[in-house]
Amino acid sequence: MAVSVNVSRFEGVTMAPPDPILGVSEAFRADTNDLKLNLGVGAYRTEELQPYVLNVVKKAEKLMLERGENKEYLPIEGLAAFNKVTAELLFGADNSVIQEGRVATIQGLSGTGSLRLAAAFIHRYFPDAKALISSPTWGNHKNIFNDARVPWSEYRYYDPRTVGLDFDGMVADIKAAPDGSFVLLHGCAHNPTGIDPTPEQWEKIADVIQEKNHIPFFDVAYQGFASGSLDADAYSVRLFVRRGFELLVAQSYSKNLGLYAERIGAINVVCSSSDAGTRVKSQLKRLARPMYSNPPVHGARIVANVVGDPNLFNEWKQEMELMAGRIKNVRQRLYENLSEKDKSGKDWSFVLKQIGMFSYTGLHKAQSDHMTDKWHIYMTKDGRISLAGLSLSKCEYLADAIIDSFHNVD
Repeated sequence: MAVSVNVSRFEGVTMAPPDPILGVSEAFRADTNDLKLNLGVGAYRTEELQPYVLNVVKKAEKLMLERGENKEYLPIEGLAAFNKVTAELLFGADNSVIQEGRVATIQGLSGTGSLRLAAAFIHRYFPDAKALISSPTWGNHKNIFNDARVPWSEYRYYDPRTVGLDFDGMVADIKAAPDGSFVLLHGCAHNPTGIDPTPEQWEKIADVIQEKNHIPFFDVAYQGFASGSLDADAYSVRLFVRRGFELLVAQSYSKNLGLYAERIGAINVVCSSSDAGTRVKSQLKRLARPMYSNPPVHGARIVANVVGDPNLFNEWKQEMELMAGRIKNVRQRLYENLSEKDKSGKDWSFVLKQIGMFSYTGLHKAQSDHMTDKWHIYMTKDGRISLAGLSLSKCEYLADAIIDSFHNVD
């Protein structure tokens, strides 16, 4: 006869804290106020604040249906056509690293999965190395390195006095790190601050990384989506490649093609020789196999169709310009509303100097809580807002909330 057990074997499992970003959306959905705004999650919305499926994505999917493509397993490294176009998009098709076969590219589960695979690679082949991440950074970066058991420390990045880049602090901390560290850099549109180094500053960052024999590790989640130009947004990565670095780059197509739910991205490792590239790729595949076996095909085919077809590719670039342009317009309107309504003389120009989907408002946790409690504006507690979730018609309301929270909450 079975003995009934009242105490669960899982009694020692504690409740996990809510995700700081995804938890914002859960709280937003529970709010019944008509004025509510969700500026927490980084997903593009139309001016009517509706999700947007790109026209080129619909056309690529139509092509896939017409061809009657099957659902067979992909190889561990992913779809060959995707891996080819994603590396060319990132580095430039005529780049010597592509021509000489020095890039190991593996299709990953969007940016997060690609970062996680790379972190596992670092843990296995560089067990004594440390990762350096910006302060602040995207919240999941720390989780990824923690779970991969890669020790990390932070380098200074955000300067609250100027709501800008603490460049001297950044360089000093990279210089002070143990030689051979992996320096995680945001290729463009830094998340959460929206503050990017200038081209001259990127050169100096490259100098100190070279001097310290560090390995650059780029996270590129917004190529083409930040400025509207694929080439401009790849500047930092291509600079480091041009200077001869071996480096890692994680890519995501969640933002620039709106493929959030398809989980499509890649990890690229630039090596000094094609032989090293072949060996690195073999070990990335070896790591991927017990993690998820092989990646999904649908998003990979969409990217391969869009980037590989000249007509669709040009149409995609136009759609990216429209998306980036809408966010720039919202950023401009928010700045104008803040400047007009705030009579204190505070300089709000940092809003215009930031780039991409996010704006770092400079609001601290209590002020961010006030934004939610009084104004029904949902955002992460570090003061980051997603401008992609804002419409021109809501800018004035947001400006009122920011001014109230900034001046009236200590």
